[in-house]
Amino acid sequence: MLKIGLTGGIASGKTTVANMFAALGAGIVDTDLIARELVELSEPGLAAIIAEFGPSIALESGALDRAALRRIVFRDAERRSALEAILHPLIRARTLQRLELIDAPYAIVVVPLLLETGFDELVERILVVDCPEQLQLERLSRRDGIGLHDARAMLEAQIDRPTRLAQADDIIDNSGTSASTRAQVEALHARYFQLAAKRRLPK
Repeated sequence: MLKIGLTGGIASGKTTVANMFAALGAGIVDTDLIARELVELSEPGLAAIIAEFGPSIALESGALDRAALRRIVFRDAERRSALEAILHPLIRARTLQRLELIDAPYAIVVVPLLLETGFDELVERILVVDCPEQLQLERLSRRDGIGLHDARAMLEAQIDRPTRLAQADDIIDNSGTSASTRAQVEALHARYFQLAAKRRLPK
């Protein structure tokens, strides 16, 4: 199965684009959703995070206080690395399990930190969802209800836009209308379908 790694800067519209691909019949594995699963009460990821960061990042119910953890890791690179060391191996293992269950010509693997974490090794092509940084900041501030200072810190925790774009096999410009983005997705869907069909031809 052809595997496409979908990535992009924070608040660039990765989920929107992934949903459009899903509507066209693509298989989808979203590592953000997997990461959320791994810190639920019954999951070992939550226990490991609390052991590393202390009980202050747990709510009274025992669930993870995501806002408290986010404040810590986006302001301290060492603490962010500690969190990634816990979660990334678990995310990778579950991603591979989910890919085995997909019955589709191609799969979109949504990984926000695809290039930063070595997840690009799992895919054949890299698709970057892109928009100007100022638009990212505005969307992020509005979405998460945070100030521009905190939004910029979150953006700067990722690789810079030119580096990301330089690694792309395909790019979707998500700075315009929904119709414009959908047209780009439909064109790439046709392209990926062709590539997947070629892979299945006998040698």
